[in-house]
Amino acid sequence: MADSALLVASSAGVRVRHSVTVRLTHWLTTISFLALLVSGMEIVVSHPRFYWGETGNVQTAPLFQLPIPSSRDTVPTGYGYVLPDQNGWSRYLHFQAAWLIVFTGLFYVGYGVVSGHFRRNLVPARADLKSGSISRVIAGHLRFGAVSEDEAGSYNVLQRLTYLAVIFVLFPLVVWTGLGMSLAVASAVPLVVTVWGGQQSARTIHFFVSVLLVLFLLVHLLMVYLAGFRKRTKAMITGSLITNME
Repeated sequence: MADSALLVASSAGVRVRHSVTVRLTHWLTTISFLALLVSGMEIVVSHPRFYWGETGNVQTAPLFQLPIPSSRDTVPTGYGYVLPDQNGWSRYLHFQAAWLIVFTGLFYVGYGVVSGHFRRNLVPARADLKSGSISRVIAGHLRFGAVSEDEAGSYNVLQRLTYLAVIFVLFPLVVWTGLGMSLAVASAVPLVVTVWGGQQSARTIHFFVSVLLVLFLLVHLLMVYLAGFRKRTKAMITGSLITNME
């Protein structure tokens, strides 16, 4: 979701807001994440019970259970019916979309490091963090609504910290725990799953991290809408941001 903040003003009042690389990786990530979300929801529906440790099944007491019906009649949910079982295509789509988002993410991170994108546009300046505690920083920058043209060209401290957390914490964590649920990967590299305490633990953590990513997406869309949805979306498609400069 992160983007570049290249600011090149022209006499026509057009600013180059997003580089080609950022736009390409943004939309590939968007498509992949939506595919993962849809397929992941279907996978959860097939067994909406979560456990901790290495093993877990219908004979095991769950750590917690989602209050939804299942698509399998062998899973006790308390409902008197089951949903259509779409587990086959959803798992295939989930795995394919996961590899797409992994390669896209690696390409984006490599670009961000080599080009200096992270240093210029996402890493907060020391002066911004020295103004007070994290709570005061958040209170000073947490707001919704339209922003000025100058503010539209860069991110505030809270946005920078959030994007960095998503890119370098949440996404790697959701990928790592996803690999931990793969029998093939766990067999070849046991540390991938043993560090979490087992495959069921990895699945539970994977679920919670996915929820955090969905919350980030919803807030991100809300802020884009309040700041001018058509204008911001067009900038992510064409790369330019029309301003009121004279």
